[in-house]
Amino acid sequence: MLDFVTSFLSTPAFIIGLIALIGLVAMRRSASDVIKGTLKTILGFMILQAGSGIIVDSLVPFSQMFEDAFGLEGVIAEDNAIAAAVQSVLSMETSFILVFGFLLNLLLARLTPLKYIFLTGHMMFSMAATIAIVLDQMGVIGWEAVAIGSAIQGIVSVVFPAMAQPFVRKVTGNDNVAFGFYGSSLIWATGWVGGKLGNKEKSTEDVKISPRLDFLKEMSVLMSIVMILVYGVAATFASDELVAEISAGQPVPLMVVLNALTFVVGILILLQGVRMFLGELIPAFKGISEKLVPGAKPALDVPIFYAFAPNATTIGFIMAVIGGLVATVLSTFTSVVVLPSVIGLFFMGAAAGVFGNAMGGRRGAIIAGFLLGFLFQFIVAIAYPLVGLDEYGITGLWFASPDAILVVALMRAVGLLFGV
Repeated sequence: MLDFVTSFLSTPAFIIGLIALIGLVAMRRSASDVIKGTLKTILGFMILQAGSGIIVDSLVPFSQMFEDAFGLEGVIAEDNAIAAAVQSVLSMETSFILVFGFLLNLLLARLTPLKYIFLTGHMMFSMAATIAIVLDQMGVIGWEAVAIGSAIQGIVSVVFPAMAQPFVRKVTGNDNVAFGFYGSSLIWATGWVGGKLGNKEKSTEDVKISPRLDFLKEMSVLMSIVMILVYGVAATFASDELVAEISAGQPVPLMVVLNALTFVVGILILLQGVRMFLGELIPAFKGISEKLVPGAKPALDVPIFYAFAPNATTIGFIMAVIGGLVATVLSTFTSVVVLPSVIGLFFMGAAAGVFGNAMGGRRGAIIAGFLLGFLFQFIVAIAYPLVGLDEYGITGLWFASPDAILVVALMRAVGLLFGV
């Protein structure tokens, strides 16, 4: 039973579908509307996940070519792989922290002014595993770890969305959804800096382009060109052996173009999924907020913001890659070299561009994206000594989510204070 509940709660599409189901039933909708709304919500989220999977798969060749081209070895920030790897030794703690943390989230949303329900399942799972790892290294195990970890998980599930909400309103123009992503604090903070240094009257979405370059107004076209250049540069400097292996008999230019365009296809699928599941979830969620947790807001994953400023999404990603590369170079002077985590740079950098644009226009999007990329990578380099993963057989990886790293640092600080 516990395995079923854990698997269910770590599957975002089912959590979102359950919320839609409960909301529609609470609003006394017909059986037909309940079935249709629930399934469309699940399908929309699965479309989003399919897009994310395509993006991740298409970025693997780039990461390989980049590492080979520039001869850098170090760690890559990647939460989910770490969370999966420790389940052989910390599955009980992770599972119960996930379950009880979510229940505490619901209770806090019901009883406190922090009316946020964190619904991003893979983030909930990775945070629970992160907390379990840190407690284990502090000597806190078993049910004591479950009790402490669940409290931390439940609290952060409402605190981080609450911190982000004033900035979410600037992006969405309403208060319907919240930010359920454990990188939200770095995204809105860099967006805020971009806002202070930019001019929100000059939006990325109002860029005037010469008729000869009118094709650049299309996000998909612009991103396709950028990604072909990015993959092309990596392939040019990578070794012939690796490029031949990745190409698998294809001409190298064709491999570059196909991988770059596959990335863009993933983005387009992801955006379609966002539109579909939000179109069903937001009306359904009113049933929960009105009946079960009055005033509650669903805290959802980062891609929900991309559609609000597609141009800013592209700009934020490009600038985040540049900022991440600068951080990688500087990290060679620290205890560990942090290789560019292209997946994190995309998902968070794109959002930083959107938030920066909402508060500071084009200049804000550029500044926010660059700062996000730089700080995301450099924070990992600075915080790396806080937790060692070698004892779990994990090498070459470290925590990626900035909010989770902040939680790790606070837990370590409290542990030192109490001599743990």
